[in-house]
Amino acid sequence: MAKKDSNAIATNRKARHDFFIEETYEAGLVLQGTEIKSIRAGRVNLKDAFARVSNGEVYVHNMHISTYEQGNRYNHEPTRSRKLLLHRSEINKLIGQTQMKGYSLVPLKIYIKNGVAKLLIGLGKGKKKYDKREDLKQKAAKRDVERAMKEHFQ
Repeated sequence: MAKKDSNAIATNRKARHDFFIEETYEAGLVLQGTEIKSIRAGRVNLKDAFARVSNGEVYVHNMHISTYEQGNRYNHEPTRSRKLLLHRSEINKLIGQTQMKGYSLVPLKIYIKNGVAKLLIGLGKGKKKYDKREDLKQKAAKRDVERAMKEHFQ
């Protein structure tokens, strides 16, 4: 059985299916007041989210953070672009790597660390259809072996 990450609020399970993740980076998020409250309530979705480097800064787009129920006119827009906080050396490294063909920045999970919201982004290279099929075959074979081992040792 897969180990569940206890501190993750939301994960992008489709990311590892669609991309070979080569490197991961932990980034802080620039949020508005009601956004962090919604994140702590678990009302965030990374399904269609992607990150992009523009003007020397990294932004995450299409990350859906639902509006806060107790928020009034100060509520935030759910899918606005949010700035990611990374070190300058990491941003420069990402600029060079994302300009290579086939590489993109993919949000993997969002979590709270020491009271601060963090986003784990991965540098991924897109998978072809046959790569995805091969991964599914390997996953099924591994599951069958684990099932057989469990039955054998019970």
